[in-house]
Formats: sequence, C-alpha cells, structure tokens
Amino acid sequence: MFSKILIANRGEIASRIIRTCKKMGIKTVAVYSEADENALFVQQADEAYCIGKPQVNLSYLNADEIIRAAKQSGAEAIHPGYGLLSENAAFAQKCSDEGITFIGPAPDILAAMGSKIEARKTMKQAGVPIIEGINIPLQDEEEAKTAAESIGYPLMLKASAGGGGIGMQLVHSEEELVKAFAGNKKRAESFFGNGDMFLEKYIEEPHHIEVQILADTHGHVIPLWERECSIQRRNQKVVEEAVSPFISEETRMKMLDAAVKAAHHIGYTNAGTIEFLVDAKENFYFLEMNTRLQVEHPVTEEITGLDLVEQQLKVASGEKLELTREAVKRNGHAIEVRIYAEDPKTFFPSPGQITAFELPQGEGVRNECAVEAGSTVTPFYDPMIGKLITWGPTREEACVRMQKALEQYKIEGIKTNLPMLRKIISHQQFLKGTTTTHFVNEYYLPELTTTK
Repeated sequence: MFSKILIANRGEIASRIIRTCKKMGIKTVAVYSEADENALFVQQADEAYCIGKPQVNLSYLNADEIIRAAKQSGAEAIHPGYGLLSENAAFAQKCSDEGITFIGPAPDILAAMGSKIEARKTMKQAGVPIIEGINIPLQDEEEAKTAAESIGYPLMLKASAGGGGIGMQLVHSEEELVKAFAGNKKRAESFFGNGDMFLEKYIEEPHHIEVQILADTHGHVIPLWERECSIQRRNQKVVEEAVSPFISEETRMKMLDAAVKAAHHIGYTNAGTIEFLVDAKENFYFLEMNTRLQVEHPVTEEITGLDLVEQQLKVASGEKLELTREAVKRNGHAIEVRIYAEDPKTFFPSPGQITAFELPQGEGVRNECAVEAGSTVTPFYDPMIGKLITWGPTREEACVRMQKALEQYKIEGIKTNLPMLRKIISHQQFLKGTTTTHFVNEYYLPELTTTK
C-alpha cells in the first residue's frame, strides 16, 4: 500500500479522499491554486503545494506543476478525483512515465472511453446495447443532415469528447440541426480541445441509470448495484439515488451483467461507471463510461457499506478485490443532492463569501463539503460546494430524512440551489419514483413562481 499520495483536485472531493487516507494511515499532499490558499481541503492535508494562478488551466489542469509537486513531496501515487484531469489519458501516461501510480485505469483505456464515438464502437463489439446513431465524426452541417435523414428525428447532437452536457443538444428538425451544429462544435473545441460531433436517436421519456463497478488488475469485476440520476438541469445531474426506483429486478440484473461484460471486454481496472439510458419499456442502451470516481459515489457507499476510495487505493496498489458479486448486498436506500452556489431560478453561478453555514445532522444524514462560514466561493471553478446524502431502510424513509435535512441546511451570503432541491424532494412525481430526465423542465421550471 502507498505511504503518501497526492490529490490532484480540490474542494469536497479532495476532503473526501483525505478522510479515507487518514483512516488508512496514508499521508496526503494537496495542490492548490492561489485562489484556494485558505481552502479547507488545503488545511486538512499533511502537505500542500501551490501550483499556479486561480485560472484552472494555469493550476489544476497544469499537469507539469502537479507532477513536480508529487516528485518534490515524495508522493508515490496521484488520485485525480473527478473532473479536471481525472479522465485525461495524457496525464495518466505522464504519471506512468515519471514512475508515479495513477489511481485509475490505464492511459489506453482512458483514451478509448474518452471518445464517445469510440466507446460506442467498443460497446457494440462487446454485445452491449447501444442507441441507434452515427459512429464516425461529422465534418460539417451537410454530413450531419445526411446522417440525420438515415436515422430520423428527433435526435441528440453530441460532442464526442468531455461531458457535463457541453456540446449536446436535442434537435427536432433539419433547421434546428443546422442551427445547432456550428455552435456546439465550437463549444466542444473550446472546452475539450476536440470538436468531433455525432448523432444519436433521441430516447423518449428517458431514465438515466448507471452501474458502479470495481475491477482489479487480476481480472475480477464486481458490479455495486445501480444509481438513478434522472433529475438533471442543463444535462447535469442534481439528484441521485441508489437503487433505481424505476426498473424491475429482472432489468436490474441484465444491466449489471451488461456492465460487467463491458468492463471485461475493455480490460478495465479501478472504479468506473457504465451509464445507460432506459426507455419507458425498460429497454436500456449504453450512454457512456465514466472512467473515474463519480460525484454520486456516496449513495453506493451508503447501501453497500463500502468505502470506494479505499477500494480504489487497494486496486491501484495491486491488491486483489476481496469482494465477490454475491457478497455485496444492498441495504436500504440512499439519496444524494448536489449543493450549488447558483441562482435557483437561472442556474447561473453565485460566487461570494459564505457568511453563515450550518450543516444538518441526524440519523442517516451524511455531509460531503469543504467550506465553512467565512469561505469564499470563487468564480473560477465549478459552483458545486457540497453534497447532502441521506440513507433510510426504505426509500420513503430516505426521502423523509432528506426533506428534514434540507430544511435544516443553512447557507448565507450567496445564492444556492437549496430552494430548488427542497421543491424537488417534496414533489409528488419524485416521491412516486417515476421521474425522467425531463423532470426539471416539466415540473420545476413552470413552478418557479412558488419557489421558496
């Protein structure tokens, strides 16, 4: 096992990784930008190194400075967290070249799954269902129009690289496609350095359901049940839960089997997530693979009793998984909401200083955050400031605990999405467990006038 690791990330995920490392007796190294000098995660680490200016490309995306800090501190491994460099094949290769363990899959796997187009091809070869679509990059609007005619509208225009809904748009006609193509291609180039675009058939009434997997370097792959992530705003998840209240047990087992098949086919190692879209009839289709730890991993931890960061560290150090698929039981139900520093009506970021901060407490309540009263939310990074998780022996109890916890959650000095989350968690459609990815547009946005 490693004696010291560097965390190439910030905020609540850095704090989360530090907590597990302390439990395991592993020293931690934080890296931070000038804007994060006084951040909580920096204080929590055993060592900390400034790696640059506030701008993300001059700090948290500066691979050379991160490697320098790792070598200077004597860190044997780097945990990338999620976002930033976590799925960057070049960074993983750079770590390997410098004799530093990258806590994640091999660079070639990151490269293969980092392209949604290549991932579609690979999953089709593996026998995993994929959505009807185009498996080559579209060069221009004319190629897109021809491809669209062969599939039929409505369609999802997507960027092959990256995530977070950037470069993605639903189009219902040729006119909408032509209008959307250049703008989305340009955004993808700007955010990911790759403007490749492709088309997929639009799935009506879609549910976003993903399977968490663990895979070691000895050929063992274990599915850790699934998570429902259908409540999203701007194609980014807001509420997640484990397990899905929508699918049947038969569909659940088929999805778990498909995820294991996919991981074996590509020779995957470490923690990962196979994401699916599921239609109203429970037909499921491969969406993408996240080759890292997910923001929503705590709900899986809550129903399995596992520490996924600990499992990642063990796999990365070459240990065999001690778990078996049959031994990983699911216990109760867990829900997670993401707390954002944003205007709940416009979803625009709301940076500033937090003047008062109180976390909810109680049975089945878990908080993941890295801010406190006096902390400043800067405009340089993703506005997510924390996560609230509740567990209950039943979904109903987990919902009740979440409702109470959200009422107790207190943040002052900045706008947050807490009013939105309170409204969602109390909504009858959510309580029924029938929400699709359209929920926010269908139910929340029309009711903004009554938001607390």
